[in-house]
Amino acid sequence: MKIDKKSMLLYVVTDRTWLGENSLVDQVEDTLKAGATFIQLREKDLPFEDFLKEAKEIKVITDRYKLPFVINDNVEVAIKCNADGVHVGQEDMNARNVRNLIGEDKILGVSASTVKEAKAAEENGADYIGVGAIVSTSTKEEAKVVSMDTLKDICHAVSIPVVAIGGINEENVLKLKGSGVDGICVISAIFSKENIYDASKKLYNLSSKMVSYEV
Repeated sequence: MKIDKKSMLLYVVTDRTWLGENSLVDQVEDTLKAGATFIQLREKDLPFEDFLKEAKEIKVITDRYKLPFVINDNVEVAIKCNADGVHVGQEDMNARNVRNLIGEDKILGVSASTVKEAKAAEENGADYIGVGAIVSTSTKEEAKVVSMDTLKDICHAVSIPVVAIGGINEENVLKLKGSGVDGICVISAIFSKENIYDASKKLYNLSSKMVSYEV
């Protein structure tokens, strides 16, 4: 599966911090019903077998909705669950090495916070760039904030889709209008909410307005 810019419109990264009595699989489906366009499974502490089982369960749902599903960082899980691809950060495995492992037909996303990093990612086989943090966020406290000027420069420097990530919510998403990004990547703005469907729907509509796509 390859992606286009509209795949970035509402890019959702999972977080089990707010699971409560719900399952992550159910939460993911709620976001998909509301308009999520891309799912990334992010698990930093789950044992390998549990991670793989969860990934396979979510892949069934994303296949049903015919939407992209990638694994954060863990190439082995991505390959074993037949995910659509992998997303890696600057501190993770080199993008070219990941591309060699997953093949040309899988999706490769790479995080970047500078033009240099973004251009290198594209040259090394990335299909899209995740730029952030746009706003300081508790999900990744060590991430430095990227200025609006740098965000614009990155969008102009690469030919592949760009999604903005980090501290984005319904209050600030429209501030990205005119930056050149193709959508937003959110975590707590959805999963910390009591009604995940409603939160996802609202963010989908706002992101659509921000990038001037028709809803």
